[in-house]
Amino acid sequence: MSTDPTAPPAAEPSLSPQRIRFTMLGIMLAMLLAMLDNAIVGTSMPTIVSDLGGLAHISWVVTAYTLATAASTPVWGKLGDLYGRKHVFLASIGVFLLGSVLSGASQSMSQLIGFRAIQGLGAGGIAALAITLIGALVPPRERGRYQGMTAAVMVIGTVGGPLVGGVVADHLGWRWAFYINIPLGLIALAWSAVMVKLPAIRAKARIDWLGIFLMTTTISAIVLAATWAGTQYAWGSWQILSLFALVVAGLVSFIAWQRRAPEPVFPLRVFSERNFVLSSVMIFGAGAVMFGATLYLPLFQQSVQGASATNSGLLLMPMMIPVALVSNIAGKAMSRTGKYKIFPILGTACLAIGTGLLATMDTDTSRTVAGIYMALVGIGLGFMLQMTTTIAQNSVEMRDMGVASAGVTLFRTIGGSLGVAIFGSLFTHATASHLPTSGTGSGESTQISASALAKLPAQARDAYLESVASGTQHIFLLAACLCAAAFVAALFVKEIPLRGKPTPPKAAAEQASTSRTA
Repeated sequence: MSTDPTAPPAAEPSLSPQRIRFTMLGIMLAMLLAMLDNAIVGTSMPTIVSDLGGLAHISWVVTAYTLATAASTPVWGKLGDLYGRKHVFLASIGVFLLGSVLSGASQSMSQLIGFRAIQGLGAGGIAALAITLIGALVPPRERGRYQGMTAAVMVIGTVGGPLVGGVVADHLGWRWAFYINIPLGLIALAWSAVMVKLPAIRAKARIDWLGIFLMTTTISAIVLAATWAGTQYAWGSWQILSLFALVVAGLVSFIAWQRRAPEPVFPLRVFSERNFVLSSVMIFGAGAVMFGATLYLPLFQQSVQGASATNSGLLLMPMMIPVALVSNIAGKAMSRTGKYKIFPILGTACLAIGTGLLATMDTDTSRTVAGIYMALVGIGLGFMLQMTTTIAQNSVEMRDMGVASAGVTLFRTIGGSLGVAIFGSLFTHATASHLPTSGTGSGESTQISASALAKLPAQARDAYLESVASGTQHIFLLAACLCAAAFVAALFVKEIPLRGKPTPPKAAAEQASTSRTA
């Protein structure tokens, strides 16, 4: 390396909070694009299938994107550490936009799946490097002031995605589900290119191609197993067991190689930091809860409580609004006091209690009561999601900032993927065991539309609603157990002093002179 890898690649220390917020707008816009994409595309799926066909392969439109995102996230993080976070971030936006253009121009389902994988590669870089850039622009001690911006993006993406997707599908056509990314992505690209100011990094290190291959193979096997288990194939099928065997073999080989690689793609030294490991455990549980809640709570509300599916994103408002509010409050408190250990403890406790209460819901639970339970989960997520990233980044050296950020993002994604897979199996089993025999094939979906539900005889309708409530109870009971494990991890977090602003050269020289005199 021609530069010291441990030197803090922070922004100019004279930047005011207003200037930092202004700079971060481009980063936030890129994050929003990546978050909105799946929700918008999901809403347009019926139109896509009617135009391109390929119904049997429709799940791969989402799987290809998720797989590419998860597998590429750690690679982008390491490339940012080696070659400069800003330039690699801009490259990831470019890849995402290329995938968007190609996806919108697709003429067949196979083309769309391939181009969605390109889009997912770009999204992996955006997810990893947006967090890393924020870490480079703002030291941990000051970062809490800006947590509200990141949390707001998450709320807008979760709630606004289905709304935007509905408008696009109804009025613009499915291709605009991808083309809408282009003007917004170009703004994010130009804004970040002009506004983000970081020291240049010129690296001479070799890329760890073998490490990249082993890591992406292992992550891909995990995501595929989580996606297919209980849906495409049974958990005990040879296909799923083979994937899990590949995960074990790939993980062992990856660890062995990373110990010997001259410039490892994912340095194992970060796992020697207790706080990084504990943050990964906590975000794994939070990811499972967040993905599971956003998928199954609207289903419960629509089926059991009779909520409208027209604006499904709005159903999550009781959970998502507390995420933004609590994240903002906790972040400011952390910046003011320098203390942070209490927040993941409170967050995991709220998550455990909230998911435990959600596990008690039945067909008689009112929307108000369900909303209170959801708000408690949202409070827990607000304490957790941004705080775990800050704790992980603060626990490693500056040269490993990208790896740590990408690692936390990866564990959240894997937690969500595995959580949704297991939750889906629990829900399907509970629903199938409570549904009355209807003569349909075993491969039929266990989800019934509102219009079809209304046409069922009272006894069959009650049986279905009981099955949905039972499946939801099983899901959140398991989620509560995961949150309890995360709570135990939070108790062992070590409150390492947060890094503050870089010391100006003149002040550093005066401190050194004083130290020598003493």
